[in-house]
Amino acid sequence: MNMNPSTLKTHRSILLPSPSPVRTQRRRFKVSLPRCSSDATNPTSSSPPPRPVKELNGIENLVDKLPLPARLATSAVIVAGAVAAGYGLGLRFGGSRNAALGGAVAVGVAGGAAAYALNATAPQVAAVNLHNYVVGFDDPSKLNKEDIEAIAKKYGVNKQDEAFKAEICDIYSEFVSSVIPPGGEELKGDEVDRIVNFKSSIGIDDPDAATVHIEIGRKLYRQRLEVGDREADVEQRRAFQKLIYVSNIVFGDASSFLLPWKRVFKVTDSQVEVAIRDNAQRLYASKLKSVGRDLDLEKLVTLRDAQRLCRLSDELAGNLFREHVRNLVEENISVALGILKSRTRAVPGVSQVVEELNKVLMFNDLLISFKNHSDIDRLARGVGPVSLVGGEYDGDRKMEDLKLLYRAYVSDALSSGRMEDNKLAALNQLKNIFGLGKREAEAILLDVTSKAYRKRLGQVVSNGELEIADSKAAFLQNLCDELHFDPQKASELHEEIYRQKLQQCVADGQLNDEDVAALLKLRVMLCVPQQTVEAAHADICGSLFEKIVKDAIASGVDGYDDEVKKAVRKAAHGLRLTRETAMSIASKAVRKMFITYVKRARSAKNNTESAKELKKLIAFNTLVVTELVEDIKGESADVSTEEPVKEDIKETEDGEWESLQSLKKIRPDKELLEKMGKPGQTEITLKDDLPVRDRTDLYKTFLHYCLTGDVTRIPFGAQITKKKDDSEYVYLNQLGGILGLTAKEIMEVHRGLAETAFRQQAEVLLADGQLTKARVEQLGKLQKEIGLSQEYAQKIIKSITTTKMAAAIETAVTQGRLNMKQIRELKESNVDLDSMVSVSLRETLFKKTVGDIFSSGTGEFDEDEVYEKIPSDLNINKEKARGFVRDLAQSRLSNALIQAVALLRQRNHKGVVSSLNNLLACDKAVPSQTLSWEVAEELADLYTIYLKSDPSPEKLSRLQYLLGINDTTAAALQDSGDRLLDITADEEKFVF
Repeated sequence: MNMNPSTLKTHRSILLPSPSPVRTQRRRFKVSLPRCSSDATNPTSSSPPPRPVKELNGIENLVDKLPLPARLATSAVIVAGAVAAGYGLGLRFGGSRNAALGGAVAVGVAGGAAAYALNATAPQVAAVNLHNYVVGFDDPSKLNKEDIEAIAKKYGVNKQDEAFKAEICDIYSEFVSSVIPPGGEELKGDEVDRIVNFKSSIGIDDPDAATVHIEIGRKLYRQRLEVGDREADVEQRRAFQKLIYVSNIVFGDASSFLLPWKRVFKVTDSQVEVAIRDNAQRLYASKLKSVGRDLDLEKLVTLRDAQRLCRLSDELAGNLFREHVRNLVEENISVALGILKSRTRAVPGVSQVVEELNKVLMFNDLLISFKNHSDIDRLARGVGPVSLVGGEYDGDRKMEDLKLLYRAYVSDALSSGRMEDNKLAALNQLKNIFGLGKREAEAILLDVTSKAYRKRLGQVVSNGELEIADSKAAFLQNLCDELHFDPQKASELHEEIYRQKLQQCVADGQLNDEDVAALLKLRVMLCVPQQTVEAAHADICGSLFEKIVKDAIASGVDGYDDEVKKAVRKAAHGLRLTRETAMSIASKAVRKMFITYVKRARSAKNNTESAKELKKLIAFNTLVVTELVEDIKGESADVSTEEPVKEDIKETEDGEWESLQSLKKIRPDKELLEKMGKPGQTEITLKDDLPVRDRTDLYKTFLHYCLTGDVTRIPFGAQITKKKDDSEYVYLNQLGGILGLTAKEIMEVHRGLAETAFRQQAEVLLADGQLTKARVEQLGKLQKEIGLSQEYAQKIIKSITTTKMAAAIETAVTQGRLNMKQIRELKESNVDLDSMVSVSLRETLFKKTVGDIFSSGTGEFDEDEVYEKIPSDLNINKEKARGFVRDLAQSRLSNALIQAVALLRQRNHKGVVSSLNNLLACDKAVPSQTLSWEVAEELADLYTIYLKSDPSPEKLSRLQYLLGINDTTAAALQDSGDRLLDITADEEKFVF
């Protein structure tokens, strides 16, 4: 078969690698190996295949028949005879002694060669005899070292002779090949011992034996090339894996240098480790197959020893042991599930399920006891509690089956009517084995225990044990203790039982005296708290009552007739509901209907339509809700419409109730009340359902409707307003009660509307911000018409005038028409400048005022005025004001000197004096150093001019310092001042 070398190269692996191109230095022996194939006609055996007997030929027969002494003697005779014959021939034909000696030597050499050939054939004859000797053994393992040595001794050969050693290696190769199973079979575990014993029995050295193992690997590779199909290739790979594994164990620590797998077959360390690991796992797994549930210390110790012999790591051994234990447990679980799912409700079926689960628990206890053993290191790895993780029952689908088994075990544990402590421990172990969560297990336990508790409770109630018990609570507690049932859950169960009884009693729509007595008896026996009883009645009876109330409300304004009233009264009193509970239920249903009307009112397209929806709400409250409240209470609910307002009147000022016209009208006289009929109820309101703002907006909408009337639009943009009467205000009062508004909130709505109306007209009158006597009279008349109090009217007027004045003041400040004198006059007139003028404008005004001081020409600077009074009057930060002054003084100081020199050159002596005074004022604010100027004569002229202006000594002295004029120059200038001024005057006249 032709094979592509590139294809072979890409398929190298640990399973069957390619041989190395580097030739080994060891001698290679010819070995025979039975072909491993998937062919079923090739039988497998633990013994080598039958070997044919080898035949001797020619001289080999002679060597075989001659004993060693005879062969040696014959060899000597042959040599001696040859020498003698050669000597005789040489003497006869040569005629001399030398010729005779030459002939003896020549013929003697030929005889020696014949003798050597005879002896050289001995190793091959010994090898053939060894071969035929082994053929006679049915079991080659019975061959021993003495037999081989006897054959070697018989023919006088050494065991290291090439032919003899080759035969020994061939025998060893066939034995090893026969012991290691083909690729499709697993190792049995005795291969290593058999090979080691056989190697020792035939006396083969480790290096020669290792060479045989390498050659077997080469043979496997060649067979792989011959086979060619995938299945056979896999078998050859597995055979090579097993060869590596067995060989490494046979040679032990010496295998690292005796078996050059990596060098010869180009495999990696990890590939060798994989081969050893996989075969060790399979071999250890085969050992575990004999382990059942009857574990003992001896078996576990044996497994530990087998693990070491297999060279399997503790981690992998532990995983395999746990997997084996899991498989054993899964068998019991599968049997139990099969019984549980196929059984009828017969008790024996449950017993068999529990029996299988008990086997699991006993096995788990046994493993736990071994785990806690003092000599645990000598036992197999992986000993510990059973776990189903990673197995057949590790999944969400199988978890339901495990829950069924757990439930069955719980049911059996409670079948006697009590839960034993050992059963609780078993349940806890079973939960851990099944991998159930705490909540899942507790849910199952609670469900089954609840049913058992309910069953026991029914028994003790029916036979009268609970009724005659002195302490019902102690009796029930004892019952919970027997079943290990949570008392809190028992209380919940009692409540459920009471509720079921209550539902049965109210099936006809009411509770009679017999029902009440039966419920009381049940409540006492089960120790149901009063609070729980009230909650149950409110829930169950309340649900029935709520349905009747909803039906009554749904009947509408025209459908609330005598039949509906009768049904409501019957339900309210027949269901034994308290008045508070009944009103609470009715309130909830009524408020939902109120909210429906409110939503319609909000979604209306205009105020008129919104007010009409609110009128429907008022009518519904008067004609339906009021009647409903009466029927629930069983008494008349006639309540004056003034009541919701009068309750809070004391909190407000009576003057406003009398002055505000719209507020006054919601308290109509008796005549109008009698005309309007019975008022609506005010107990059920929307106070807690809507925020205050939404409720006041609804009230304001209807109030606006009362003030404007019903407006109807007609074509061409015109509208007609229907005449209003005070009856709408009665509805407004009722709406306030439905909305849950207090008197104070109602009054604020009316006052806000009145303030809005007054402000709108007052802003027109005070458009220019001027308040004249005529305008005051007009505003007073408007105030009386609207009914607004004097206090609120004055606030509005002041707000308008203040706003107008603020705009005027701000304009004046911006344009620079307002000084500090006027500011102080405004403050004396109680004008709040802080609110009218911004901080930035006030700071600008301060800068302008300081700038005027520095440019006034007086030379004065009052620190108290600038740093304290002015910032206080303008309400600005004083430290910030000091910064403004410092920056302005520093910039003005040098400018003042420049301006004075400029005026000097213009001969404006008055302006010079004024500029020098400004210079002194800036220096007083921020003291300066001596000023410099390029023309010293001009500084002297400035000093002379200022000297003649009759200044104070302090100012003159400070100016002298600032201009840098010493005392001598100053005295000279004072003496020559008059002359200088005269000359200057003459120059001016001349110029003129």
